[in-house]
Amino acid sequence: MLNITKGKIDRALKVVAYGSEGIGKTTFAAAFPEPLFIDTEGGTAHMDVRRIDKPQSWEELLSIVNEVAADPNVCKTLVLDTADWAEALCVTHVCQKYKQNSIESFGYGKGYTYLAEEFGRLFSALDAVIASGKHVVITAHAKMRKFEQPDEQGAYDRWEMKLSKQVAPLLKEWCDMLLFLNYKTYVVTTETNAKKAQGGKRVIYTSHHPCWDAKNRHSLPEEMDLDFKNIAHLFKTGSEPAADAVKPIDRLRSLMTEANVTDAELQKVVADKGHYAADAPIDTYSEKFISGWLIKYWPQILNLINAGRTVLD
Repeated sequence: MLNITKGKIDRALKVVAYGSEGIGKTTFAAAFPEPLFIDTEGGTAHMDVRRIDKPQSWEELLSIVNEVAADPNVCKTLVLDTADWAEALCVTHVCQKYKQNSIESFGYGKGYTYLAEEFGRLFSALDAVIASGKHVVITAHAKMRKFEQPDEQGAYDRWEMKLSKQVAPLLKEWCDMLLFLNYKTYVVTTETNAKKAQGGKRVIYTSHHPCWDAKNRHSLPEEMDLDFKNIAHLFKTGSEPAADAVKPIDRLRSLMTEANVTDAELQKVVADKGHYAADAPIDTYSEKFISGWLIKYWPQILNLINAGRTVLD
């Protein structure tokens, strides 16, 4: 039967905030409810915030996100600072996996196809964080690119995220809010008829413009001062995680399905490590064991399972 519901669904939000260096992306993200930073560039070094040690590999990053999803009390907002650094980790992982020197070495654009597929694993992990009742904020650097309209003469500068053409669209689709942070300037004519830029107020753009990408689903003003208080009403500080938050066993089952792992394969690894008997059903594993070992070390466990498959082949 069809399970039909009506009305708004109250869930955590997925936010992407991008802008040029020094605009205040990290400071903005720090104002979200109880943030926990995956700080990859040291942007929080002089800020009184909670942070996780910098991941050294793509698999370690995924492991951290999975662990945050499984812990109901670790934070209310997970901040990944920044997306372009995460993509760099993903590129390194893909190149090592397929034994290539660079993402361009694959030929026929296959490297970027693999990159987009692999980055999708991060979105899946972040979706589990959202399902657990925690907001997700991703920051990204911005770059300016010359853009030419095919049906018009001339060109203009356009701001976009400093990501590959394969990953950027995926991130824009995934988020609920894409916020462009920039300085608002205007041009004045001096007494000598020279053009001079003035202003410099920091603002948030929330809607699409020919010169930048932005979106929101909450009827926000197209332009606001760069201050979290302007969107604070969208975030219920102090609210409890969603009632239907993903349970550790459900998260584990999702990871198993994603990697085509059978119960028997996982049971063998667990038994080999001396945690449970080989015939113990996975559903009988304790939540603490599932969250603190299976989900936390899933990339390493998956490597053991794949190694066993190779031996059998």
